[in-house]
Amino acid sequence: MTVASPAQVDTLSLRRSPLAHRAAEFSAIGTDRLRLAEEPFLTQVNLRVHPGSPAVARVEHALDLALPHHEPNLVSGDENAAALWLGPDEWLLVAPDGRAAELVASVRGALADSLGSTVDVSANRTALRLSGPLSREVLEKICSLDLHPRSFTPGHCAQTLLGRTQAILWQLTPEPAYRILVRNSFADYLADLLLDAAQEFAAS
Repeated sequence: MTVASPAQVDTLSLRRSPLAHRAAEFSAIGTDRLRLAEEPFLTQVNLRVHPGSPAVARVEHALDLALPHHEPNLVSGDENAAALWLGPDEWLLVAPDGRAAELVASVRGALADSLGSTVDVSANRTALRLSGPLSREVLEKICSLDLHPRSFTPGHCAQTLLGRTQAILWQLTPEPAYRILVRNSFADYLADLLLDAAQEFAAS
C-alpha cells in the first residue's frame, strides 16, 4: 500500500476541478428525472498500439481488461475501470483518481519493445455525469448523434460535438446515465449548454 507524503497530501488538498464553482447550479436542476454533476480528477490514460500487435494480449493481461477492437465506439469494463475505443489504434483508459502512474507503468511494461505509447492525459479533461430518464432529451438538444437505444446503448462511446466543443460521450447505464469527457478549457462552455438545455425540465 502506497502512503502519500505530507507534500502530496497538501498538493491534493489544493486541487480544484474546472467546474467546482458550478456545483450549486448543477444541484439546483436535480430532480428524480434529471441529475447533473461533475466527476473530477478521473484517471485518463491514452494508449496507442496496433490492434494486430502481440503486445495487445500483454496489455490486456496487465490491465485485466479487454481492449475492444472488433466494432467501433465500444467500451469494455465498467465506469470504475474501462477502455474506450477512440480509433483504429487508440484507446482511452479510465479509472478512479490516483491510478494514472500505476496504469502507465503496467502498459509500458506490457508494450516492452513493441511499437506503441501510453500517456497520462488525466489533466486534459474533466468529466460530467448526466443521468435520469430525461437526460437523453437534454443531450439531444446539443448533440447531432442518434442517441435512441436502437443506436446508442450502454457500453458505447463516441467522439462528437456538443454544441461547438468536442467531447467524448459514453453511455454508462440504461437509465440512461452518460459520462461526458470534455477538455478543461471548454468545461464551463459545456456546463452552460447543459444547464440551458435542462432548464425546461428543472422543475419537472
